[in-house]
Amino acid sequence: MPKPAMQSVRVADIEPAAQPAAFIDDYLAYLLARTSHLISAEFHAVVQRARLPVLQWRVLATLADGSARTIGEVATMVLIPQSTLTRIAERMVQAGLLQRAADSSDRRFTRIRLTDDGLALADRLVQQAREHEAAVVDALGADDARALKRILHKLIEQHAEGGPANPR
Repeated sequence: MPKPAMQSVRVADIEPAAQPAAFIDDYLAYLLARTSHLISAEFHAVVQRARLPVLQWRVLATLADGSARTIGEVATMVLIPQSTLTRIAERMVQAGLLQRAADSSDRRFTRIRLTDDGLALADRLVQQAREHEAAVVDALGADDARALKRILHKLIEQHAEGGPANPR
């Protein structure tokens, strides 16, 4: 039986046609989340080398100024449910990084603050976080970094209060 003749095929017939950009590729919420994920993952490697869970790092960073805050305030800042923070705080108390006490003006609230050991660890990691941020800013450029931070602060302010009219 003779072999079939080889057909001539145009490149355009086998290469996919140019597709319009996927919705997600230009969706602001995705771009913000993806950027945060990538930049955070770089620094999380530093946190993991310090043998500290990432959520504990976030608590340390939030309280690194030596302040005492309520569990609810810290949970909001760390972006986790209050019940999750309560469990994390207990582990940090046991590790000697955190102390907690009832709020002096309203006993329904528990305030947490870093111990001296917690402050020392926070100081060290915050310095490393600042160095990491400096490298990110350097790659972006100082002017663009300042503009980006200004815009992000504005978005946070707008959306922390419920934001613009909710879509239907």
